Amino acid sequence: MGAPRKWRYAEVVKVHHLWISECPNFGKVNGTRKRKANDKQRIQPTWPLSPVLFLLLLGGSNLSFASDLTATVDRNKIGIDETVNLRVRYSGDENGGQPDLEQLEQDFDILSRQQSNQYRVINGRAESFVEWTLTLAPKREGKLFIPSFHYKGQVSDAIPVTVSEAGNTPDGTNRKAFLEIELDKDKAYVQEQILVKVRLYTTIGLHDIATEPLQVAGAHVEKVDEQRYERKLDGISHAVYELTYAVFPDSSGQLSIPALTYVAIAGRRDPFSLFNRNSQRLRLRSQAKTIEVLPKPDSYSGIDWLPAASLGIVQSWSQDPDTFTVGEPITRILTIRAEGLRAAQLPPLPKLDVEGLKTYPDQPQQEDQVGPNGVTGSRIETTAIVATQPGDYQLPAITVTWWDTKSKKQRATQLPAFRFNVSGTAATSPQNQEPGQLPSPASNTTSLEIQDYFWRNLAIAAIASHLLWVIYFYRTRWNSHRPNSHQTPRNTAAQRESALRRAVDSGTPLYIQKALLDWIHVRWPQLRGSNLTESTQQLAFEELEELHGLLSAAIYQEQPRPLNQQKVKVLVERLLEKQLPFSESTEEESLPKLFT
Repeated sequence: MGAPRKWRYAEVVKVHHLWISECPNFGKVNGTRKRKANDKQRIQPTWPLSPVLFLLLLGGSNLSFASDLTATVDRNKIGIDETVNLRVRYSGDENGGQPDLEQLEQDFDILSRQQSNQYRVINGRAESFVEWTLTLAPKREGKLFIPSFHYKGQVSDAIPVTVSEAGNTPDGTNRKAFLEIELDKDKAYVQEQILVKVRLYTTIGLHDIATEPLQVAGAHVEKVDEQRYERKLDGISHAVYELTYAVFPDSSGQLSIPALTYVAIAGRRDPFSLFNRNSQRLRLRSQAKTIEVLPKPDSYSGIDWLPAASLGIVQSWSQDPDTFTVGEPITRILTIRAEGLRAAQLPPLPKLDVEGLKTYPDQPQQEDQVGPNGVTGSRIETTAIVATQPGDYQLPAITVTWWDTKSKKQRATQLPAFRFNVSGTAATSPQNQEPGQLPSPASNTTSLEIQDYFWRNLAIAAIASHLLWVIYFYRTRWNSHRPNSHQTPRNTAAQRESALRRAVDSGTPLYIQKALLDWIHVRWPQLRGSNLTESTQQLAFEELEELHGLLSAAIYQEQPRPLNQQKVKVLVERLLEKQLPFSESTEEESLPKLFT
């Protein structure tokens, strides 16, 4: 028994009215007195009532409730994907607070909690208590215990709860909502794609579903598909919410697919209610899965390990390959595509090395496409080819060895050799060769011969450049005094501008350089630069200087730097908007007129 409880005035009056309602003679005595009394006379209570009130008021402090703390559950055997309801009740004087739930959260997740205070009188016996209702979800399987609670000096008893695997409980076939995990194969090779489907089945309305993303230790995981449909199980229609993941194990051995936990709200969602008391919070948990991952087979002879469902190579060209011409660039596009592999797993294709052909490879592009069948990776390699000699050429065949995950056999995909003919005359030197780049001397010459040849070639180059400069100067002066009918038409600039944009879209550095120089000569015919370097120095545009540096690095370096096509496009567009740095009549106005 606890300490005596102090009665309040309202509680005493309530007990007093209950005593009056249960007294068999009170109504009759009181009714008789009412009939005999004058209408204006106040009816006084009978004497037997006064001792009752007196005793209640005097002995109220001796009427008290026993303090007690109890804990109960609605069931002691549940599945790992089910919940249990816990009720903790305290009978006695309650002035706020609640029991400590820290130990409870070690083995259970508290999905919801409610508190209610009640006072009631049954058969003349009054009782007051506070009750906490909690919805619990187990964190693991096995025999768990709801610990003892301590509150205001009282202690509850511990409660054992047996937690079994999902679906193995007696009422497992009648569950209204549950999770299922399905793997598309029992065994897989290292780096092979494994499809994991997680399905949520429900026969009741669920909303606010919070899904836990799949994370597998020692593997790359990617979500590839999401679907909603209906399926009948044992004649009962279930709504299904399905997620598909592609898992790529990094090493051989046992791979564990962990259990997943979903939290959802069951019941009707009332938008006008702040508490949604008709709804229930559910926590669903799936089963953990284990799959055996096999190492690469010893019989596999390929250079790169490529476990895929299918693999192919496709070749395409920027223009008709039958129109090959010496000095004209053409772009070759190779695409390797594999079902069941990510683009990062695909290897680079062999480099093209054919005498008489110069190649300018671009940065490879990687792309992953996802769907119900998983990941399909693609690797796209673009190479600009320029022929320096006419004749017949053959590009060698390309063979890629891979492992067929469907037939469990090694396969090889081959792109056949490609033959073509190049017309035109042989190119003696690269177009628009930058000054200062001299051919490297032969390895069998002496240092003295190298020095003699160097100075001789330097003198010849100086004399030749001087003569060319004089010829160019007089030719420019002659063209400036020619009639207007022989000047370049206006539409020529627009044509050069379109040609420059097409060259940028092709991504070929040599093609872009030639088109850029042609456009500059048409846009500013008064320039005295015969190559891109001289034109860049005279115009002094920052965009042109940066563009010239990118093209030179992609064309003339011993190891060509990949061209940033997007940046080149931006620089060219800015350059096309540039105004003339000086007017065409500047030179004429600066000189005195000889004739008036």
